[in-house]
Amino acid sequence: MVRTVEWRRPALALLRILAVAAAYYASGRLGLLRQVAVERAVVTPLWPPTGIALACLLWFGPRIWPGIGLGTYLAIERLSEFDLSDLGIVAGNILAPLCAYALLRRVGFRPEFDRLRDGMALVFLGGLIPMTISATAGCWTLVLTGNLPAGNFWSVWSAWWAGDTMGVLLVTPLLLVLRRLRLPRDPYRMAEAVLLMGTAAAVALVATRSTQSLLFLVFPLLIWAAVRFQLAGSAPCALLVSVLAISAATDHAGPFARHSLLEVMVNLQALNGAAALTGLLLAALVTEQNNVRLKIEEVCADLAEVVAHLAPGNAPEGRGPTLGP
Repeated sequence: MVRTVEWRRPALALLRILAVAAAYYASGRLGLLRQVAVERAVVTPLWPPTGIALACLLWFGPRIWPGIGLGTYLAIERLSEFDLSDLGIVAGNILAPLCAYALLRRVGFRPEFDRLRDGMALVFLGGLIPMTISATAGCWTLVLTGNLPAGNFWSVWSAWWAGDTMGVLLVTPLLLVLRRLRLPRDPYRMAEAVLLMGTAAAVALVATRSTQSLLFLVFPLLIWAAVRFQLAGSAPCALLVSVLAISAATDHAGPFARHSLLEVMVNLQALNGAAALTGLLLAALVTEQNNVRLKIEEVCADLAEVVAHLAPGNAPEGRGPTLGP
């Protein structure tokens, strides 16, 4: 029995590493379907593997980092022949989610997103700050190998950083909530969820393809999703809006038509960032307020029970008030 357990542990760890690598590579293939060439460097407005990497680290711990490295290698090999200098990109893509994981653990991050501080932690300590590592390592690798002129460093860096950050803000919350998602038992609530997703898809499609400036229409839907379903509703809605916006932007359709590549990328990432922050932070705030309300109701119920037991009419027999000893 001891030998069997000892054999299963490394086998399970290996399977997890391979699964992370496969998920990283597969999501990378999806992200590259909408790739953009910025100054001869290939970037994506949304890089889902970063979000998958951070979610897997939160689930399984830092020991699965070789899967991130293997997935990065496979993704690079898909674009061009792998060179030893590309190890800088691999190292950056490993260190960025590892740094995000360490920072989140440091501040006591809870994947349930039942506190506003958890949403804020994911935004800043999981996305904005640590993703500078992957962007910096990747861009300097391209500069040192001669694949990127030094004068174009910051334009590529900002696009790289934004794509990795959006991967964390849009994909990681969705994966974390899917692991504990339960379908609503109330048929009316289930119908509302279906109506929400259908409406979000229709409105986002119109807003991102219309020649009019209608992108603001997606925000009432994100608010609806966050207030009614918290992260289980806002996370898929935000990702849906982002995917449809990226599709329209790379096709130069709708509000992204007749603009330069820089203008398109700025408008796109501003929309994606605002959508992700609106859904994530509002969902965390509503969840926190709901938990506070439930705790208050529990305390009130306990207090009412104590008062009922202490009422004079409920005093035990033979133990009522007396005049003498």
